[in-house]
Amino acid sequence: MQTELLLVVIVKALAELAGMFLLGRGLLWVLAGGKRMDNIFVQVIAVLTNPVIRAARWVVPRVVMDSYLPAIAFGMVAWIWLAIVFWVLPEMCSSARYDCTALFERKLAD
Repeated sequence: MQTELLLVVIVKALAELAGMFLLGRGLLWVLAGGKRMDNIFVQVIAVLTNPVIRAARWVVPRVVMDSYLPAIAFGMVAWIWLAIVFWVLPEMCSSARYDCTALFERKLAD
């Protein structure tokens, strides 16, 4: 029964990671200047964030310009994270099916 809880926590961690990469992409877009695609760091961040941006392109209609896609992708990732943190995890932990004491103990120890 703990497998579902583990999967939810993994999806939450992936959403956090994707959000941080998208924020990094935005920061590098501002700081890198005109020749940003020649910068190796911009290329690495682009490789890491392109799957999330492609998923955003798949969800939104074609009318939306491509320049808005990173912001839309960040919004989608933020909504996924918020849904997990404020709806899915409390719902799972309040039921008797899952033992969430390991999650709470780790948070209290930090």
